[in-house]
Amino acid sequence: MPFLDEIEAAIPGLRAYARALLRDREAADDLVQDTLETALARQAQWRGEGSLRAWLCRILLNQFRDGLRRSRPSAAVLALVPDAPDPLATRAADGRLALTEVHRAIGRLPEDQRAALLLVALEGMSLAEAASVSGCAEGTLASRLARARVALRQMTGREAVPHRPGKAGE
Repeated sequence: MPFLDEIEAAIPGLRAYARALLRDREAADDLVQDTLETALARQAQWRGEGSLRAWLCRILLNQFRDGLRRSRPSAAVLALVPDAPDPLATRAADGRLALTEVHRAIGRLPEDQRAALLLVALEGMSLAEAASVSGCAEGTLASRLARARVALRQMTGREAVPHRPGKAGE
């Protein structure tokens, strides 16, 4: 598939990933646009090795991190607060309550854990792809992902009861 066609096919996933990272549609769209501009400007640097989608996600994640570094601490905290839905509408369905709770909990995760979780769970990347995008070892990515999942369970009150081998029937 030609380079531009692959980039075009990756845009919906990039938008979803950016929105999950930033919790702001306009800022996410700006981040995707910056990512696409960077990718087109650096097209010659693409070696065709690995997934183009992973390369684009890496650019997006790096630009997201650069934005966090440039912004004031208070602005970074504000950027991570999710768009709060109407509380009355949220109470209408338990499913929406749970989704909102998870959405907020994801926003409270440390940036490295949130990025790992979103790459694997939202983008559907393998551990190897997500590690490549994050610029870390696969084991490090797996550890971040595991810590993110544990933290989410704790923050949402869905922490699993530990299983004790040999204690069945008690």
